[in-house]
Amino acid sequence: MQSGIYVALSSQIALDKRLTTIADNVANASTVGFRATGVKFEDLVSGLGSQSVSFVSSGDTYLSEQAGGIRETGNPLDFIIQGDAWFGIETPQGPVMTRDGRFTMLDTGELVTLEGYRVLDAGGAPIQLNPQGGPPEAGADGSLRQNGVQIGAIGLFDFQPGINFQRFGNSGIVPFGPPEPIVDRMDIGVAQGFVEDSNVNPVQEITRLIQVQRAFEQTSALIRDSENALDQAISTLGPNR
Repeated sequence: MQSGIYVALSSQIALDKRLTTIADNVANASTVGFRATGVKFEDLVSGLGSQSVSFVSSGDTYLSEQAGGIRETGNPLDFIIQGDAWFGIETPQGPVMTRDGRFTMLDTGELVTLEGYRVLDAGGAPIQLNPQGGPPEAGADGSLRQNGVQIGAIGLFDFQPGINFQRFGNSGIVPFGPPEPIVDRMDIGVAQGFVEDSNVNPVQEITRLIQVQRAFEQTSALIRDSENALDQAISTLGPNR
């Protein structure tokens, strides 16, 4: 009976983690550049043969690779990545990868995110524009021109978040190691005047949320039944000892 309680508790721990990730996904359904979080679970077996008991792991989080929808804004400082790559930005935690390409230009000419973090080129250096040159024109390769003269290029990076990744803000991901810059890739590029919306499907996530809540309630009922059965067994067998 106690094994059953432990199995149910391990299930509740896993369900709680899944519930947290689903709630985060729903909360960021309208966040530009957001990639949904998923959880992978594994069986953990204790004991051998007929005495073995299967528990569920607490789960490893992973990032959905599906791109979000593309929305045209007409803003020359909005960019999307076409293909599997990431923008790089400079933050107090070091370089951060993001798919949120909503940038702006400071009076000093620095290209920054809406939060004020500097956008990086392929070499990891902040991008400096001509503050008097007006909005830049972006090429498909990320190159930036003002008045017909190239003054920089938006860095595109090959980055795999892996399991149990660390988020920065809403749509940023902190890399575990130095990201690899992408150069001379025909399948990856930049488009100007667009943003990438969140890849979260709110209806699907809410459906999953309801399923997880029901599973949690069923597991709680199982634990209560197991505890009641144990109490009855102790009550019945106790006086005979």
